[in-house]
Amino acid sequence: MPEPRTEKTASRETNPAQVKGDAQIDAILSARNADPFAVLGPQPVATPAGPRWVIRFFDPHAYSATISGPGIPNNLEAQKRRPEGLFEATLPETYKDKPDPANYRIRFKTHSGDTYERYDTYAFPYLLSDFDLYLMGEGRHYDAYEKLGSHIETVAGVKGVNFAVWAPSARRVSIVGDFNHWDGRINPMRARGSSGIWELFIPELDEGAVYKYEIIGPRGDMLPLKADPYGFRAELRPATGSIVARLDAHKWADADWMTRRKSTPWLEKPISIYEVHLGGWRRNPEEGNRWLTYRELAEQMIPYVKELGYTHIELLPIMEHPFDGSWGYQTIGYFAATSRYGSPADFMDFIDRCHQAGIGVLLDWTPAHFPRDTFGLAEFDGTHLYEHSDPRQGSHPDWGTLVFNYGRNEVVNYLISNALFWLDKYHIDGLRVDAVASMLYLDYSRKQGEWVPNEFGGRENLQAIAFIKRLNEVAFERFPGILTIAEESTAWHAVSRPTYLGGLGYSLKWNMGWMNDTLKYFSSDPIHRKYEQNKLTFSLLYAFSENFVLPFSHDEVVHGKNSLLHKMPGDMWQQFANLRLLYGYHYAHPGKKLLFMGQEFAQRDEFNEAHSLDWHLLQYEPHRGVQNLIADLNKLYAAEPALHEVDFDWQGFEWMDANDADNSTFSFIRRGKNPDDIMLIVLNATPVPRSGYRIGVPRPGFYQEVLNTDAGTYGGSNLGNMGGMHSEEFRHMGREHSLPMTLPPLSAVFMKFKP
Repeated sequence: MPEPRTEKTASRETNPAQVKGDAQIDAILSARNADPFAVLGPQPVATPAGPRWVIRFFDPHAYSATISGPGIPNNLEAQKRRPEGLFEATLPETYKDKPDPANYRIRFKTHSGDTYERYDTYAFPYLLSDFDLYLMGEGRHYDAYEKLGSHIETVAGVKGVNFAVWAPSARRVSIVGDFNHWDGRINPMRARGSSGIWELFIPELDEGAVYKYEIIGPRGDMLPLKADPYGFRAELRPATGSIVARLDAHKWADADWMTRRKSTPWLEKPISIYEVHLGGWRRNPEEGNRWLTYRELAEQMIPYVKELGYTHIELLPIMEHPFDGSWGYQTIGYFAATSRYGSPADFMDFIDRCHQAGIGVLLDWTPAHFPRDTFGLAEFDGTHLYEHSDPRQGSHPDWGTLVFNYGRNEVVNYLISNALFWLDKYHIDGLRVDAVASMLYLDYSRKQGEWVPNEFGGRENLQAIAFIKRLNEVAFERFPGILTIAEESTAWHAVSRPTYLGGLGYSLKWNMGWMNDTLKYFSSDPIHRKYEQNKLTFSLLYAFSENFVLPFSHDEVVHGKNSLLHKMPGDMWQQFANLRLLYGYHYAHPGKKLLFMGQEFAQRDEFNEAHSLDWHLLQYEPHRGVQNLIADLNKLYAAEPALHEVDFDWQGFEWMDANDADNSTFSFIRRGKNPDDIMLIVLNATPVPRSGYRIGVPRPGFYQEVLNTDAGTYGGSNLGNMGGMHSEEFRHMGREHSLPMTLPPLSAVFMKFKP
């Protein structure tokens, strides 16, 4: 039914500007206004006395309001234009120019008589430049984390927080939080043209404020409240709000490490990685099994890792995630270090102290998928913004998660910006990229008809490949000396080769084939191993096709796969001996090393993120023995160039004998760049000791036994070669000289050449 004709409606008919203004005000009151700066804040109006400035503001909790400031009559009273809380005050005619936002404040009085003051949010200008918006649209604003999200700024002399978010299909975006009673009418944001970015500066807001974005989607429906995609901190689950946070509170003291890192040729250096889930490493049982904080972890973990001789700690994803059981791999807050263990400054302190101790820090990073939680990235502005709309492209069948749309500039910008953020703000030394294979193949885990071919009809995800290459190029250009590591489980060519040679550009790649074959071999009973000899020799057919990391990761000790110790066959003594042999082989084989926490002392149970590791096992000698072995292997690995200097070329490896399957033995040479750096490694994969077992050697001289996994200090039988032996002029294995060695049962023996 049309509105009855009255004097008011008649005036509207002859005053279109008034009609438009009332419609905009109605939209403010109903939380539907996409252009609040056209209504709120200082507005020029025409009056019979000439042009004047009015201040218009909205607060539904106010009964009355006054304005005060230089040149304004004391406590100028504002008129309540709408009963819902829209006020308007006309400034004196002396205000010819737009009033400065810092020159007036609004005092509100509630129905109960309480008063409060604030600056006028809608008097402040926007901060993002047109160039910022252009670069974001191009997908080349790799410092986007400096612009989007929430940032504490000082504008016109007033400190506050500037918010910016990308939501191109939204009809209206508001910031909500405790500071405005979670009322989306109070702080609607400004749309920045066709960029899809919304922005608003809220004066006097500070660090610690909890907020979300309230979004009206393209169909006019109110979406679930959204956490900030660029938020630097988040509430502890199950709460899901973003928190305004500064990232400049920590004063870094790792300049020496950062300088050395730039010029370190990492591929020629020892890299021994201790993979850790922070919440499951150690707990505080005296306080309800609570997590240790980042600072407590720094106090306890760093000396432990240093003593064991590891060069790097790799953290399972510490980006904010709602579900503990995902171990962080279902990331919601890509820019937020999880609040489970403390603040951003606390995490920076952990990394800083690692660096001061000479330990690098790597982060697991998950650009392959994200969860469907409604407060996260899923359908962020009411459309498939970060993900594909077609479930054949945008949904992961294995994990029930969503796939990023790598063909959208802003999404690629988001991910590259996120990677650089951790390298920049947190001094991270590298990223291990999760599930790369699922990014490379359009048909990953999909049946025929469940995937969409690329433009050439193939299965390769060309957009994801371009993203990966660009990510690595930008990361290495901006942060020389870092590492990027791919968890890639297929035979994709040149994963760890530079992009200018046709590669994906990663520094290193996990050798999943080596890990699978190795565990199959060692899980078999020694009596059957002669039929499995190729499981250990096959890896050398491709060992130098990539720069490999040899991982015994968390994935191998969960979901019924058993711990490494209990994968081993035989009685208890043989299980420990097999495990020590496995570790000896691990450190002898070409490639960088990775071991998941707990396996360094033969953890018996599978990994469980809700519990601490079984540290009590260290009261038993066999477990202490394994721990001693890992420490000695790390020290030997770091000290001997032959074991790490030529990891990725045939010149660093030579078989002595790979064919003695009947005895399940293997012998090979590792070499450094110096011709005298030679290490002979002999493996006996049966529980049968062998005396006088002859091994051909490449050069005559003394061969010192520098490590024997059967040593008594490791829990072995203490059988060995009396510290070493001179070679004999006895032709064997096509060599002029050889050694008549003693091979302990289930052992790896390292013999260093002394010219």
